[in-house]
Amino acid sequence: MEVATFAGGCFWCFEAVFKRIKGVESAVSGYAGGKTNNPNYEEVSSGNTGHAEAVQITYDPNIISYQKLVEVFFALHDPTTENRQGNDVGEQYRSVIFYHSETQKEIAEKEMRIFEDKYEDPIVTEITPFKEFFRAEDYHQDYYEQNRNSNPYCRLIIDPKITKLYKDFKSLTK
Repeated sequence: MEVATFAGGCFWCFEAVFKRIKGVESAVSGYAGGKTNNPNYEEVSSGNTGHAEAVQITYDPNIISYQKLVEVFFALHDPTTENRQGNDVGEQYRSVIFYHSETQKEIAEKEMRIFEDKYEDPIVTEITPFKEFFRAEDYHQDYYEQNRNSNPYCRLIIDPKITKLYKDFKSLTK
């Protein structure tokens, strides 16, 4: 198994998306890229920790490649908006690929160059070395599955991403 860590807006979205991909063993919501240890949601939401809402993915590279995970990452959020995804605003919602090896860094950089041609505006995604991941509180784990019918955010924001995943990446889904 290998590990990938991405941030690109609300972690509920990416957790729900990546859990539906063949070869993904787990997708965990949490925080990465900041300066504080063991942050909580309120601290990260304040915008003072430097952390981004992130998802850490454990995957089988014999089933799904890191390159394909990066492709899904770029396709399912807007990597051209700095510190924002839709109505979610702040550095905690920035677009980041936290690479775990030089190979991951090279793949991320290559994919970013490919995706630059697909967007009008320049991509602002950070590609930075992974340092540490802090698991988010339990109520953030499996949020979409537990709240799909009760939280409008799930239907309005996450459902379209999952629909896009099944449409554009059908061969990768479970």
